[in-house]
Amino acid sequence: MALTGLAIFKHLPKTNCKECGFPTCLAFAMKVAAGQEGLDSCPTMTDEAREALSAASAPPQRLVKIVGPKGEVAVGQETVMFRHDETFHNPTGVAIQVSDVLGDEELKARCQAIKGLTFHRVGTDIAVDLAAVKNDSSDAAKFTAVAKTVSEQTELPLILISADATALKQAAEGLGDGVKPLLVPSNGALEAAAELAKAGKYPLCVTNGDLEALAAASEKLGPDVSDLVICPGEQESPKVIEFLTVVRRAALKKKYRSLGFPALAFATESDPAKAAIQASSYVAKYAGIVVLDTVEPWAVLAVLTTRQNIYTDPRKPVQVEPKLYEIGSPSDSDPLLITTNFSLSYYSVEGELTAARLPARILAVDTEGTSVLTAWAADKFNPETITKALNGFEADKAVKHHKVVIPGHVAVISAGLADESGWEVLVGPKEASGIPSYIKNDWKA
Repeated sequence: MALTGLAIFKHLPKTNCKECGFPTCLAFAMKVAAGQEGLDSCPTMTDEAREALSAASAPPQRLVKIVGPKGEVAVGQETVMFRHDETFHNPTGVAIQVSDVLGDEELKARCQAIKGLTFHRVGTDIAVDLAAVKNDSSDAAKFTAVAKTVSEQTELPLILISADATALKQAAEGLGDGVKPLLVPSNGALEAAAELAKAGKYPLCVTNGDLEALAAASEKLGPDVSDLVICPGEQESPKVIEFLTVVRRAALKKKYRSLGFPALAFATESDPAKAAIQASSYVAKYAGIVVLDTVEPWAVLAVLTTRQNIYTDPRKPVQVEPKLYEIGSPSDSDPLLITTNFSLSYYSVEGELTAARLPARILAVDTEGTSVLTAWAADKFNPETITKALNGFEADKAVKHHKVVIPGHVAVISAGLADESGWEVLVGPKEASGIPSYIKNDWKA
């Protein structure tokens, strides 16, 4: 049973040194008890105290790392059921499935497609994290060769799926030293795969839709294989979501350590659009890893976008640096548009200008990462703050026309901004999508 904050506090140095990031040792103890902080954050704890507390104060969900030739994917160790309670920490790993029955050219094309699944969205690169190699051939040698090829060509961490423990062994060992794929055996191969995971320190997936059987299996494996991932198998979406939710709640709310592991879910729909919806729902409800069997960029982008939106800290709005940005190669007679430094607001404007190949400047005003209407309502996007930004970034030296274009949603501040700044204020469209048409038809320097 997990220890209370006071029980943990008794083992702490009680110096209130603040080196852990919290004001007092008691505050740190309460965070550890809630599973939101680890003991490693206390630099002055004695070895005896650390040993006494480590098992009881471990996070309710295990952190599991899948290591590839060029990096690793960490999943699990989540501490809250709902993002607004704090935040989600380790983004869902998105994997693309590769069958070992593909011909050489098909395999090469599949690997190239996986490498190409990288996108730039609101200032951030988002991409597929893993490749899942499935032993459809039932041939250990073929499986091993395909796994090695996928690892070399994609450079991603791998998930190895097979009903044959011998095939898993050969494929895992064939990837080279330091590479730690996730082993996904069928139930019949679980015992032999567990021995392999123990010897090679590989993470292991236990598949069973029955929670009692799954808990019993994890308890049995726990002393030898601690890096476990759990999976309900290939079931209909409602059953999978129920599984993921119950497992998460049991681990976080009930501190039930037998189910305190990240979960893997397969998107089984053959239609790419349905698979994207299925996978996105698993990302939202609480999969540590999702496996897709499509390389359609638009389908994968939908899943990655869902993940990007969910795995941001709700306490810290995603924002860009407040400054004067140049889009294209603008002259001193091209438009100057005003927006906030909320990432989505800025990139909506930047994206429309870039797509239309219109040179312009964007002044991103510091509103602490809030959107136009939110910042206006909070009095952070007003004539004073905009004027301060115009002066601070010396906008008058960048353009000669002394005109600014503000979002149509805040047309009400146009007169006040003109009086405060001395600039001519033009009211642009309400939505970023209307900017290209506005510039082409209404802008005059």
